[in-house]
Amino acid sequence: MLLDRVAIVNKLGIHARSASKLVALAKTFPCRVQIGLTEDDLQNAKSIMGVLKLAAQRGATVVLQTDGDEEEVAMDAIKQLIAAKFEESE
Repeated sequence: MLLDRVAIVNKLGIHARSASKLVALAKTFPCRVQIGLTEDDLQNAKSIMGVLKLAAQRGATVVLQTDGDEEEVAMDAIKQLIAAKFEESE
């Protein structure tokens, strides 16, 4: 199991489009992928409703947790997506 914290850096935070991209990416991995504002509030990152429920705005720090096959690859890919501002132009 891996656990890391990542700052949300895109202008609009996690909104419908960015959440959709995150969920689509998480679903490509066989491991469990969770995201939350705290370790006690982890949501299934493969669920659009779970991700949207976070309402993480720009500057928020989210907790990422991956567990299972390809957990390292999943963690790196999701961190890259967030660092790339969900590939949004601002």
